[in-house]
Amino acid sequence: MIKAVIFDFGRVISAQKPQSLFHQYERDLDLAPDTINRIMFDSPFWMEAMLGRRTAGEYWAAIGPELRLKSPAEIDAFRRRYHADESINKAVLDIIRQLHGRYKLAVLSNNPPGLEKWLADWKILELFDDVFCSGDEGRVKPDPAAYQTTLDRLAVEPREAVFIDDTPGHVEAARRLNIHGILFTNARELEEDLGRLITLA
Repeated sequence: MIKAVIFDFGRVISAQKPQSLFHQYERDLDLAPDTINRIMFDSPFWMEAMLGRRTAGEYWAAIGPELRLKSPAEIDAFRRRYHADESINKAVLDIIRQLHGRYKLAVLSNNPPGLEKWLADWKILELFDDVFCSGDEGRVKPDPAAYQTTLDRLAVEPREAVFIDDTPGHVEAARRLNIHGILFTNARELEEDLGRLITLA
């Protein structure tokens, strides 16, 4: 019997940004096409932030010069713009609201420190019983300890939980622990996949 549903944050709860937006960033920053994500997320600075060894601000300060941002003011302005372009996936939020109060809900995300504040700013923190942010915990998916800590906090067994993520390796790691894993592609398919495991309102 399923008792808990655990969601990834980036590109699941938060909407996937359109590729055109990244291209606009690259034009504005005078970067080569299709390089901004590599610069930002293949960087060792990103992993340090996800492990809590750098704050989000320290990450942006480190990555700024690689984005051709020449001063703290320019870095801060682009950081604010980048985050202002983030938005909730409203169709996924509808599913979360259907589940709220009927199942234990959690977020399990590889993210720099401070994800709870982000969720609070979006006024959705109260929907979740637990938030595991790698930057606050010092462990990243697919480390089994990240999943187990979330299960322990929810007081459920692996077979009693569903985990939803857009990264195949993270879903496979959950399945190896006997958690029901769903690879996220879009809200419609998520609703169908969840419907095979639980009853949606």
